[in-house]
Amino acid sequence: MLGDSLSGIRVIDFTQVAAGPVCTQTLADLGADVIKVEAHKGELCRALAPFVEGQSLGFLALNGNKRSVALDLKDPGENAAALELAAGADVVVESFRPGVMQRLGLGYEDIRQRHPGVIYCSVSAYGQDGAWRHKPGVDGVLQAVAGLMSVTGLPDAPPCKVQVPVVDMVTGYFAAIGVLGALARRARTGEGQWIDTSMFASAVSLQQMSFASYFADGMPPARIGSAAPYAAPNEALRCADGWIMIAAYHPSRWEALCSVLECRELVSDARFRELSGRITHRRELVQLLEERMTRRPRREWLERFEAVDIICAPINDYSEVIASQAFAGANLSETISHPIAGELTFPRTPLRAVGEVPRARRPAPLVGEHTGEVLRAAGITCDNEGKEPWQ
Repeated sequence: MLGDSLSGIRVIDFTQVAAGPVCTQTLADLGADVIKVEAHKGELCRALAPFVEGQSLGFLALNGNKRSVALDLKDPGENAAALELAAGADVVVESFRPGVMQRLGLGYEDIRQRHPGVIYCSVSAYGQDGAWRHKPGVDGVLQAVAGLMSVTGLPDAPPCKVQVPVVDMVTGYFAAIGVLGALARRARTGEGQWIDTSMFASAVSLQQMSFASYFADGMPPARIGSAAPYAAPNEALRCADGWIMIAAYHPSRWEALCSVLECRELVSDARFRELSGRITHRRELVQLLEERMTRRPRREWLERFEAVDIICAPINDYSEVIASQAFAGANLSETISHPIAGELTFPRTPLRAVGEVPRARRPAPLVGEHTGEVLRAAGITCDNEGKEPWQ
């Protein structure tokens, strides 16, 4: 199973909130033993809404398959225990501002001295080098500064962020990819390394095609709503009872769309004959197409479009997504039993081999739930009696 790929790999997780936990949960989903080290009051995400029975859903969603050890990194004895755990691990992942782990004596060099083969991954807003390395950052701020908000939303509307924390997510995935690459390299050379994963760099990389276009012509892309700047029609179009996303810019599909909509005259219209013209005259094109599409309901148009191989899909809300055949066919939900929050449903990991259904994740741990178990197994003596908030 793909979920056993990292069996035997130990990861010490000093991350908080989203980007770092996405990385370590990905590694856990691939079979790594991930030990989350957090403060006795819990990491920051545990305080973020929404809550079920006092438990943060955000934390529960991003920390499955992990064990939790509660340690005060500013306490000398507990700091020493954290260092011992990190020195015995294959991978260490942290998401503090650059310099914080070094001041705590838990930086890359501190651990490398004891374990030269360690793979150490730092996740931060702006990276470990450069003038902005000490600046804080969160998903929305990085969407802004990296340009993503400048291309998201409707023309002449205020800047708009992607509602889901897309920068956090892609940064976590890039960090996990970096760790996997470093593990493969270590298998060949025996050498560890320090991986620098920046939210800013990840957000720019997410816009690779758009930045390539800007480098080519020097024109910052404008906000154009659901449309793709490189093709038309390739956008959301209104029908009688909803919206459909249509990608019918290839010549054969463009002609098929005009046939289905009974507006074949648009194929020979000088404005729309070529792709470049359809992009230039997008506003007029959309208006003409929607005049036809608003005459019939969404379901009828979808059937007609699919019959002639036009790439399209309904614009679904979440209730429609989970009721879809695509969602069921991909087996994308799992129910997890949490000791306090009870039975909860989460999206299942998409990491799988053909024909494989990943095992359900273990629930995200309570604060320090595994402190004694982990420290005893590592032969570490640490007196933090009375600090365990889970009891």
